[in-house]
Amino acid sequence: MTALLELQHVSRSYGDVAAVRGLSLQVQAGEFVTLLGPSGCGKTTTLRLIAGFEPADTGTVTLNGRVIAGGKTFVQPEHRHIGMVFQDYALFPHLNVAQNIAFGLAGSKQEKAARVADMLELVGLQGTDTRLPSELSGGQQQRVALARALAPQPDILLLDEPFSNLDAALRAEVRGEVREILRTAHTTCIFVTHDQQEALSLSDRVAVMFAGQIAQIAPPTVIYEQPASRAVASFVGEANWLKGEAHGDAADCALGQVKLIEPAHGQVSLLIRPEQVHIRDYRGDGVQGRVIWREYYGHDQRIGVKLETGETLVARTDTSFRTAVGENTKLAPAHPLLAFPQ
Repeated sequence: MTALLELQHVSRSYGDVAAVRGLSLQVQAGEFVTLLGPSGCGKTTTLRLIAGFEPADTGTVTLNGRVIAGGKTFVQPEHRHIGMVFQDYALFPHLNVAQNIAFGLAGSKQEKAARVADMLELVGLQGTDTRLPSELSGGQQQRVALARALAPQPDILLLDEPFSNLDAALRAEVRGEVREILRTAHTTCIFVTHDQQEALSLSDRVAVMFAGQIAQIAPPTVIYEQPASRAVASFVGEANWLKGEAHGDAADCALGQVKLIEPAHGQVSLLIRPEQVHIRDYRGDGVQGRVIWREYYGHDQRIGVKLETGETLVARTDTSFRTAVGENTKLAPAHPLLAFPQ
């Protein structure tokens, strides 16, 4: 299947700093792909190279079968047929909602008005067309920015941390709304964030980036459950690490002998997610540990447990676990574990 968007060995440096280094990426039509990584890893630079706001030093960018950057070719941003939603939304404060959405649309006055009406319905903002951005909530402004980007029917939409200016509760609400809007519009998207929860909950595939390169790209379940490296495992979600000695399908560690997802040999680091720690009150089988702290969230809780070896594990469990801080408990892995060479 031919990709809608393809980056081949794209690089971009600023002086001695390599922001993007030989990056290759394919995005299929209708996909929602997230670039996830720490600040400074090259996520936003990659978006800017796709949009045409920055020239690539090397490599090619192809969209819908047409080279838009590479060699002597450089298509200007306004001719790439790419939509973009910025971190600060970039709405025109002196234009009302309808005028913001219509900005840049071609066609007659009637055609523009019809398209604006369609966009307002798509994003659920009917009746707000005459309001100024200052008269809207943060979530409404975000949807206006989305409507404006979608109005010209771009081949692909780029989203640069569009939820970062919203408070936590509104952020969770709006990102779900936005994902549903994009599904309804069958829009192909590349989304940039450093928030693991956003990446895992919204994406068809997640590309984890470090130092200008993609360390792993896969569906969210694979990124979380089968990370390609210790760095990916540590960045995506919460990770416990135990030293172990692997011998094929099992390994010996502070939790006793544990099964492995994939065979390994020799000295290894074992990944165990907090929800994979089977923690129980001080009864039955398991390795002994002492509860050293507790964080209660209502729907579940995080428990810090110090093992007799001196290693500490974090367990995430339901609220039925009642062992108090300072008391002993029992631990065991709930699933086979991933092993990484030390």
